[in-house]
Amino acid sequence: MSDLLIHREHSLGLPRARKVAQKWVEHAQKKLGLECNLIGGETSDTVQFSRSGVRGEMVVTGERFEIRAKLGFLLKPFLGQIEAETSKQLDSALARESAKKV
Repeated sequence: MSDLLIHREHSLGLPRARKVAQKWVEHAQKKLGLECNLIGGETSDTVQFSRSGVRGEMVVTGERFEIRAKLGFLLKPFLGQIEAETSKQLDSALARESAKKV
């Protein structure tokens, strides 16, 4: 069972959702120190991420983002803050991409 579960519906389509996911990966690696592995697929992509105290994945489709993560003992007390910040970053990235003209 995941400690953190965030999902967001969107209407970007897979190519634009991939751009959002790529920016998330860059942020996660640079600012959060996460090791990320992007696995591309025909109808969805999966980003596996980890670092000391956290392991999870983000699944990206043409209609949805879903982030699941398992937190280690030392990070569990910060679940609320981690969830709020992760949601904020994802919502902001989705809003920026949605505002762009296609």
